[in-house]
Amino acid sequence: MAVQLDPQLLEILACPCDEHAPLLVGAPDDPQADVLTCTSCARRFPVVDGIPVLLLDEALDPNGGG
Repeated sequence: MAVQLDPQLLEILACPCDEHAPLLVGAPDDPQADVLTCTSCARRFPVVDGIPVLLLDEALDPNGGG
């Protein structure tokens, strides 16, 4: 299931890494994934029950690891 967030919320969300880059819905290899992907560092942040978990400790490795 694809992430469904209010477009205004998605506009203001940013990666918590130092670059604070915008986030995109889904993953590059799976646009339907329940994650938000950083446009700078490529970390993937899970979306649980419609709530983005924007914690660096909870981010998924961009190379597929956890």
